[in-house]
Order: sequence, then C-alpha cells, then structure tokens
Amino acid sequence: MNKSIFSLVIVAPLVWACGASFPPPTQRMADAQSAERSAIELGANNEPGAQLSLRLAQEQIAQAKKAMNDGDNQRAESLLIRARADAELAVVQAREKGAKTEVQKAVDDSAAQKATNVGQGAVK
Repeated sequence: MNKSIFSLVIVAPLVWACGASFPPPTQRMADAQSAERSAIELGANNEPGAQLSLRLAQEQIAQAKKAMNDGDNQRAESLLIRARADAELAVVQAREKGAKTEVQKAVDDSAAQKATNVGQGAVK
C-alpha cells in the first residue's frame, strides 16, 4: 500500500505537468503566414477592405510570436487561428476585386462584339 501511495505521489504531479503544458503552435504559425503571403501576392495591399483584414492578420501573427516567446502557447494558438481567418478573408476580398474587374471586362467585350455584329447586319 505504501508503495502505491508513493507511486501516486510521484507520478501524479508528473502526469499533471505533462498535461498542463501546451505545445508551440508551429503548424498554425506556418498556416497563418502562408495565408498572409497569399493575400499579399493577390494584391490585398491595394484593396481597402482586404488591406484591413491583412493588417489585422499581420498584427495577430506578431502578437502570437510574442506570446510564443513568453511561453503562452495557448494564447498564441488562439491568435493564429484568428490571424489565418483574417488572412484568408483578405485573400477572398482581393479575389473578389479581381473577379469584378473580369466580369466588367467580359460585359464590355460582349457589348463591343454585339455592336460589331449589329453594324454588320448579323444580329437584329
């Protein structure tokens, strides 16, 4: 009995300590930074709505780095989840601007083609 109590006294704090530690969210950091780079490459810096989302993501990544350096990995993970979401929003916003431009170009091209066809008597 003394042996089992002794084992419990020694092992319980070690098990608790292992469970209490939170690993550094390195994969989440990589994911957030990747989404940030994608937003930048798609021109999020040139689109006002995307620019705000990108800036929020960058600030959260910086805060997460600081939290990781301070050993607060849970906070860092939370910040990185938000950072990735904001960066992905910036990607969508940048793509939306590009898509609207493409749609307008297609509409203009269609109107020009229709005018050409009408002028040639092909469409009435």
